[in-house]
Amino acid sequence: MKIVFIQTGGTIDKDYPQTQRGYAFEIGEPAVERILQKVHPNFDYKMIPLLKKDSQDITEQDRQRIREICESTAADKIVITHGTDTMLETAKKLSEIKNKAIILTGAMRPERFTDSDASFNVGTAIGAINIISKGVYVAMNGRVCPWNNVKRDERTGQFVENQSARAK
Repeated sequence: MKIVFIQTGGTIDKDYPQTQRGYAFEIGEPAVERILQKVHPNFDYKMIPLLKKDSQDITEQDRQRIREICESTAADKIVITHGTDTMLETAKKLSEIKNKAIILTGAMRPERFTDSDASFNVGTAIGAINIISKGVYVAMNGRVCPWNNVKRDERTGQFVENQSARAK
């Protein structure tokens, strides 16, 4: 089995280097690489560092580029690390891909922070990619849901199952 990981940026990959003035962050090397080095996975994988952007800065051209990479890779299991603010917009763009299992995940706090949820979310995505059917999913906060059956709770920031979509 081979999993392709695509880095697009977002909080999961953020680092806050020493600066002399004000607010500044950088999106560095893929957090997934550091996570996988710690756990010594028993599967083959490939890392594609595609974008290094805050998700609010991802454009429609970027989403098209993500889609093209997903379509062109031979692997049928893809995990995309993405910022949480526009994760669902990218998932919608990818939903037209029918022959692959794609999971978008990210973190509420950077992987480099000691209290980050990054490893948990990536681990959830890796576990799920092995058993889900083809389609596009979101793995956040201990849940894996089809992209069109999840929403972000405005109060907590967590991704929760969309009960109104479930009723349809």
